[in-house]
Amino acid sequence: MTPLGERIRRLIAAAGPISVADYMAACLFDPQHGYYTTREPFGREGDFVTAPEISQMFGELVAVWIVQAWQSGGMPMPATVAEIGPGRGTLMKDVIRTIRRLAPDLASRADFALIETSPRLIAAQKEALRDAGPALAWHSEVETLPAQPLFVVGNEIFDALPFRQFVRTDEGWLERAVGTDEKGNFRFA
Repeated sequence: MTPLGERIRRLIAAAGPISVADYMAACLFDPQHGYYTTREPFGREGDFVTAPEISQMFGELVAVWIVQAWQSGGMPMPATVAEIGPGRGTLMKDVIRTIRRLAPDLASRADFALIETSPRLIAAQKEALRDAGPALAWHSEVETLPAQPLFVVGNEIFDALPFRQFVRTDEGWLERAVGTDEKGNFRFA
């Protein structure tokens, strides 16, 4: 078993089953052993390729949608354009480049934000976006974004969000948890 698996097993032994969300959060984002914090999951070297990595057209079309939504909303300013889970920063780079061409006022006056928790990925994003143009801000949670109109993008984000899972039983809806069996293997509890 991995060091993270052993740590989770000890936690369950001490405190009882943990939620699926807590289990996923540990597996994905643990600072020493998490999937997104310790390896390069994207691209040919990684486990998967996302649409922005295949073609800049994806980001350009997302930017067209953002500009259209901004215009339809009366072109509010200030406004924030944010990406949740920006990977290597490719999508935001394409979005910014396209917004600069289509809506220079939005590009020059909006706040651009990336919501990311992985220090390794933040470093990769800063490198990819160093010449993007507007000032960028990194946030570890959505709640810290400015209280103003928000245009948010979240490509592939639902794959990486820890979620609570519920099952319907004869007694009603119950939250599913992760525990261990008599051999110490993880199982739903």
